[in-house]
Amino acid sequence: MQDYKKIFVKVPQPYLDLINQVFEIEKKALQLKEDNSIQRNVNKLKDLIENELFKGDEGAGLTYHNPLGEKYSQSRTDCEACIAGTETDNLEIVEVIKPIVFYNYIDDNKTIKTIAQKAVIVAETRN
Repeated sequence: MQDYKKIFVKVPQPYLDLINQVFEIEKKALQLKEDNSIQRNVNKLKDLIENELFKGDEGAGLTYHNPLGEKYSQSRTDCEACIAGTETDNLEIVEVIKPIVFYNYIDDNKTIKTIAQKAVIVAETRN
Protein backbone atom coordinates (compact mmCIF):
# COMPACT_ATOMS: atom_id res chain seq x y z
CA MET A 1 0.00 0.00 0.00
CA GLN A 2 1.26 3.47 -0.90
CA ASP A 3 1.79 6.04 1.86
CA TYR A 4 0.45 9.55 1.35
CA LYS A 5 1.75 12.69 2.98
CA LYS A 6 -0.53 15.62 3.59
CA ILE A 7 1.44 18.83 3.56
CA PHE A 8 0.10 22.21 4.64
CA VAL A 9 2.06 25.26 3.55
CA LYS A 10 1.53 28.79 4.81
CA VAL A 11 3.06 31.22 2.34
CA PRO A 12 3.40 34.80 3.66
CA GLN A 13 0.59 36.98 2.30
CA PRO A 14 2.94 39.61 0.78
CA TYR A 15 4.41 36.87 -1.46
CA LEU A 16 0.94 35.89 -2.66
CA ASP A 17 0.03 39.57 -3.13
CA LEU A 18 3.12 40.08 -5.31
CA ILE A 19 2.31 37.04 -7.45
CA ASN A 20 -1.33 38.16 -7.81
CA GLN A 21 -0.21 41.65 -8.94
CA VAL A 22 2.20 40.19 -11.54
CA PHE A 23 -0.64 37.96 -12.75
CA GLU A 24 -2.95 41.02 -13.09
CA ILE A 25 -0.32 42.93 -15.07
CA GLU A 26 0.16 39.88 -17.31
CA LYS A 27 -3.60 39.68 -18.01
CA LYS A 28 -3.80 43.39 -18.84
CA ALA A 29 -0.71 43.26 -21.07
CA LEU A 30 -2.29 40.47 -23.14
CA GLN A 31 -5.32 42.70 -23.81
CA LEU A 32 -3.26 45.54 -25.31
CA LYS A 33 -3.55 45.74 -29.08
CA GLU A 34 -0.35 47.63 -29.88
CA ASP A 35 3.01 45.94 -29.98
CA ASN A 36 4.72 46.58 -26.67
CA SER A 37 7.47 45.33 -24.43
CA ILE A 38 5.31 44.97 -21.29
CA GLN A 39 5.03 41.20 -21.76
CA ARG A 40 8.83 40.96 -21.81
CA ASN A 41 8.92 42.70 -18.40
CA VAL A 42 6.19 40.44 -17.05
CA ASN A 43 8.15 37.39 -18.21
CA LYS A 44 11.23 38.71 -16.37
CA LEU A 45 9.16 39.19 -13.18
CA LYS A 46 7.76 35.64 -13.48
CA ASP A 47 11.26 34.29 -13.95
CA LEU A 48 12.45 36.14 -10.84
CA ILE A 49 9.52 34.81 -8.81
CA GLU A 50 9.87 31.22 -10.01
CA ASN A 51 13.65 30.94 -10.17
CA GLU A 52 15.24 33.50 -7.87
CA LEU A 53 13.20 35.28 -5.17
CA PHE A 54 11.33 32.43 -3.53
CA LYS A 55 13.70 29.57 -4.23
CA GLY A 56 14.69 27.94 -0.98
CA ASP A 57 17.15 25.20 -0.27
CA GLU A 58 16.94 22.05 -2.38
CA GLY A 59 14.69 23.44 -5.11
CA ALA A 60 11.78 24.70 -3.02
CA GLY A 61 9.94 27.67 -4.48
CA LEU A 62 6.74 29.25 -5.75
CA THR A 63 5.15 29.06 -9.19
CA TYR A 64 1.74 30.04 -10.51
CA HIS A 65 -0.65 28.70 -13.12
CA ASN A 66 -3.47 30.39 -15.05
CA PRO A 67 -6.25 27.80 -15.57
CA LEU A 68 -8.15 29.92 -18.15
CA GLY A 69 -9.91 27.72 -20.71
CA GLU A 70 -9.58 24.52 -18.66
CA LYS A 71 -12.49 22.27 -17.81
CA TYR A 72 -14.09 22.90 -14.41
CA SER A 73 -16.02 20.48 -12.21
CA GLN A 74 -17.29 20.70 -8.64
CA SER A 75 -14.68 18.11 -7.61
CA ARG A 76 -11.77 20.32 -8.66
CA THR A 77 -9.86 21.24 -5.50
CA ASP A 78 -7.47 23.87 -6.87
CA CYS A 79 -10.14 26.48 -7.65
CA GLU A 80 -12.83 28.45 -5.88
CA ALA A 81 -15.52 29.10 -8.48
CA CYS A 82 -18.42 31.35 -9.19
CA ILE A 83 -20.63 29.65 -11.78
CA ALA A 84 -22.17 31.98 -14.35
CA GLY A 85 -25.57 30.93 -15.65
CA THR A 86 -27.91 28.19 -14.53
CA GLU A 87 -26.26 25.12 -16.08
CA THR A 88 -23.67 23.16 -14.11
CA ASP A 89 -22.72 20.60 -16.78
CA ASN A 90 -19.73 20.84 -19.11
CA LEU A 91 -18.21 23.88 -17.39
CA GLU A 92 -15.18 25.81 -18.61
CA ILE A 93 -13.10 28.42 -16.80
CA VAL A 94 -13.82 31.70 -18.59
CA GLU A 95 -12.22 34.19 -16.20
CA VAL A 96 -9.40 33.93 -13.68
CA ILE A 97 -9.33 36.49 -10.88
CA LYS A 98 -6.43 34.92 -8.97
CA PRO A 99 -4.11 32.16 -10.28
CA ILE A 100 -3.27 28.85 -8.65
CA VAL A 101 -0.06 29.31 -6.66
CA PHE A 102 2.05 26.23 -6.03
CA TYR A 103 4.75 25.66 -3.46
CA ASN A 104 7.30 23.27 -4.97
CA TYR A 105 9.71 21.19 -2.93
CA ILE A 106 11.93 18.14 -3.30
CA ASP A 107 11.08 14.89 -1.48
CA ASP A 108 12.94 11.64 -2.16
CA ASN A 109 14.51 13.21 -5.28
CA LYS A 110 11.05 14.04 -6.71
CA THR A 111 9.62 17.51 -7.20
CA ILE A 112 6.33 17.80 -5.32
CA LYS A 113 3.80 20.57 -5.83
CA THR A 114 1.30 21.61 -3.20
CA ILE A 115 -1.28 24.36 -3.46
CA ALA A 116 -0.41 27.56 -1.60
CA GLN A 117 -3.36 29.51 -3.06
CA LYS A 118 -6.44 28.25 -4.84
CA ALA A 119 -7.45 30.04 -8.02
CA VAL A 120 -10.50 32.29 -7.88
CA ILE A 121 -12.37 31.77 -11.14
CA VAL A 122 -15.61 32.18 -13.05
CA ALA A 123 -16.90 29.11 -14.88
CA GLU A 124 -19.75 28.74 -17.36
CA THR A 125 -21.13 26.10 -19.67
CA ARG A 126 -19.12 25.49 -22.83
CA ASN A 127 -20.86 26.34 -26.09
